[in-house]
Amino acid sequence: MRNYENLVIVKPTLTAEEIQASINAIEEIITSNGGEIAARDTMGMRKLAYQIGKNERGYFHVVYYSVAPSAISEIERRFRINEDLLRFVTIKYDTNREVAAWNQLVLKANKKASSPAAEAKTETVEAEAETVEVEEVEEVAEESAE
Repeated sequence: MRNYENLVIVKPTLTAEEIQASINAIEEIITSNGGEIAARDTMGMRKLAYQIGKNERGYFHVVYYSVAPSAISEIERRFRINEDLLRFVTIKYDTNREVAAWNQLVLKANKKASSPAAEAKTETVEAEAETVEVEEVEEVAEESAE
C-alpha cells in the first residue's frame, strides 16, 4: 500500500450539511476501495484563484490515506462523476523522503483536528458557509431586481 493525499474542492453553494455529506461520500469512496484514512484536514471555505463554473469560492478538504495503487484509478473516476466537486488533485508519496513528509503532514493534521480550537473553527466555517449562501442569495435578488 502506498501513501496518498487528496485535496478536494467542494461547491460553495451547498449547505453545511450537504458539504459534510459530500465529504463523507468522498471518504466512503476511499474506504470502499480498500483505503485506510490516516488523517483529515478541513481547510474551510476559501477564495479561489480563478472562477470555476461561476464559483469564486470553494470548500477545501484534504484527506491523507494509504491504498493499493490499483485502486487510485477507480477513486479518481468516482471523483470525476461527483457533481459536488469543483476540483480534486491526488498526490502520491513514493520515496522515503516523501513518505517521511507524508507522516509529518498526518501528524500535523491529527494535532490540528484534536485541538479544542479546531472544533470552534469547524463551527465558524459552517457559519461562514451559511453567510456566503445568504450573501449569494442577496446578490442574485439584487441582480434580478435591476
